[in-house]
Amino acid sequence: GLTRSLSITSAESAFEKAQGERVTLPCTFVLSEEDVGTLDIEWVLIPADIQKKEETIILYSGDRIYNHYYPALTGRLQFTSSDPKSGDGSVDILNLKSTDTGTYQCKVKKAPGVESQKIQLNVLVKPASTKCSIEGSQEIGKDIILKCASQEGTPLLYYDWRRVVTGTQGLPATSVLNKNTGELLLKNASKDYSGTYNCVASNRVGTDECSVELNVTPPINTAGVIAGAILGTLLGLALLAFLVFCCCKKHREKKYEKEVHHEIREDVLPPKSRSSTARSYIGSNRSSLGSMSPSNMEGYSKTPYSQVPSEDFERASGQNQTIASSKVAAPNLSRMGAVPVMIPAQSKDGSIV
Repeated sequence: GLTRSLSITSAESAFEKAQGERVTLPCTFVLSEEDVGTLDIEWVLIPADIQKKEETIILYSGDRIYNHYYPALTGRLQFTSSDPKSGDGSVDILNLKSTDTGTYQCKVKKAPGVESQKIQLNVLVKPASTKCSIEGSQEIGKDIILKCASQEGTPLLYYDWRRVVTGTQGLPATSVLNKNTGELLLKNASKDYSGTYNCVASNRVGTDECSVELNVTPPINTAGVIAGAILGTLLGLALLAFLVFCCCKKHREKKYEKEVHHEIREDVLPPKSRSSTARSYIGSNRSSLGSMSPSNMEGYSKTPYSQVPSEDFERASGQNQTIASSKVAAPNLSRMGAVPVMIPAQSKDGSIV
């Protein structure tokens, strides 16, 4: 004889899924005989900020479905049942994203009955792009750090290292592992520490891994390396000094050639004109006549000098002068800066040449 009211029968209230997966948010219900109104099934997203209003994401009312309210879930949100009025108002969210994390509420209304239920959804990102690296010198006796870090993944992330050598996965006895940072410290490394090390990063929704090859070798001869570096530096400096010396020497040679060429050009006298040559010839003859004795004047007076010598006479005089100079060595007056003078001479027949 008791009247049963509308009630939601699904009990799950929290879900944790990985990004990219699919989730079904349950909302099953039963109706009472007193619920005679129109059936409405509404799903809303409750914001984390209480100052903001809740947003409707999908609605079933009057035997119709409305799912255009929330653009972020367009194409990824749907009712699980093709006939929600049968008592299943659950919804599916496809291809989950981290931004889908939030509190969802299912509201079922059929007057006079009203019932609701909240569900918490947490979308986590699996570890991804995990990289392994080695820090420190891989030498015997040194401390070596193996590092492991995931570029993606929702905290909290945990890291675990293992060594794979000849079928065993045990770590060296001196190793120290930090599961929160992903660092594996190998103290006082020995040759036996060499091998392949594998790191697994994990959180509540997935795992990812990477590996690195460790090769512990004897210490490098640092003295030889330093000596080689010093020798190379000295050779480089010597080569640089030689190049500078060659450049300076070539520069001095070019400067010396320019100075010598300039001095030679300053010592050269300009060529004389024909008129000045003629005047010099006449003046020299007059000075020669003034120095002759009366006994020589008789033969000298037979030769006329009333005209200025022509070019032909100048060439003939040049030839006679060459003959005379072969007999008597005359001083080189051009080098002494003096003007050359032609001195008349008397031949055997008494004529002046």
